Amino acid sequence: MKLAFVVLSYNSADALLAVLRGLAPQCPADAVVVVADDGSRPDQVDALRRGLPRFACPVRHVWHPDVGFTASRARNLGALYAAQDAQADYIVFMDGDCVPTPHFVRAHLALAQAGHFVNGSRILLGPDLSERVRTRQVDLSALGLFDWVRLRMRGEVNKLSQFLFLPNMPGRVETRFRWKGIRSCNFAIWYRDLAAVNGFDETFQGWGHEDADLVLRLQRHGLARKNGFWSTEVFHLWHKENKRDREDINRRRVMERMQQPIVQATQGLSHAAVATDVVVTELNGQRVDKSE
Repeated sequence: MKLAFVVLSYNSADALLAVLRGLAPQCPADAVVVVADDGSRPDQVDALRRGLPRFACPVRHVWHPDVGFTASRARNLGALYAAQDAQADYIVFMDGDCVPTPHFVRAHLALAQAGHFVNGSRILLGPDLSERVRTRQVDLSALGLFDWVRLRMRGEVNKLSQFLFLPNMPGRVETRFRWKGIRSCNFAIWYRDLAAVNGFDETFQGWGHEDADLVLRLQRHGLARKNGFWSTEVFHLWHKENKRDREDINRRRVMERMQQPIVQATQGLSHAAVATDVVVTELNGQRVDKSE
């Protein structure tokens, strides 16, 4: 399979670069990395280009204008580019504030299975450690067990599950929808399955629960959820919470859909495919496409 990493980002180049520094050493040469940009300012895009680590594989930047929190649209555009232009058939969605552990890619490859999507896991970092990661004072991959134990004792990390690698552990698979623990910041799926449900639903705007809606529709489509705990961990950098003024609205929509036989996104990949306001750039090369 050809692997793609679609990394959501918005005006946080320092955090995004920390994520990419963690991904670069383990990214296969035949993969593709797509930064799905939800409308970052030019200075943030310039900082990304200047600080981009060396990758063995192509790195693309898919940008659309900032019209508010539209993560679903950005992810759809990133996945669409990865599949149609880079011929990727397995997509790992990440967030631009979630630094992968050194065995992250190996874990996702081990867990990939037809008829399943992978719901990944995360480790929460505190404000001080997160700031030192963003400013390159700390390289998480260079920390040893005793360093992490000290950080845990100081409350700078909520668990130490990065030291476990158990991809073949039983009990991972769930066939019924369960809301708890769904995380699009670390989520892997075959593109054919994502396309079958028309991707993320872009009518979910503002923070919250577009990922639960996707999981509900995927399981309605017949896929099983495979949980990636104790294998696929990422380090979630602390940041101020996004505005959650639409969370209740989005939650109610998912609850309503639980009572309905909805499988297809109302506005999803098919809508993203005809977008005319997208700029695609090759970050470790030259500009490759522009739609305007």
